[in-house]
Amino acid sequence: MAAAYLMVRAVLSEAADRPRFDRWYETEHLPEAAAAFEARHAWRCWSRTDPTVHFAFYEFADAAEAEAAAASPALQTLVAEFDCVWGDRVTRTREILERAEEGGPPPGAGAR
Repeated sequence: MAAAYLMVRAVLSEAADRPRFDRWYETEHLPEAAAAFEARHAWRCWSRTDPTVHFAFYEFADAAEAEAAAASPALQTLVAEFDCVWGDRVTRTREILERAEEGGPPPGAGAR
């Protein structure tokens, strides 16, 4: 089974909201979502291309677990809380991603 991820892409309407969004996501939303989804791991990133674009990733053992999280009542609760805090100041999209391949140098390739 390949690992799968629920990815949430959020776009802030105002770059000035970034510090507040960052604090809120770090201290409240990411820990709550990771626990609610029972994700293996959760992390987030800011785009270096567009400073108003934020990504959050939740890792699952397989696509079925990621899809279950995306369809869960927990997600609906988190969406309602998010909308209550941010309203129309942040738009979001969600995707389920399934790892197709994991690469890197072959074992021992770096040893000389």
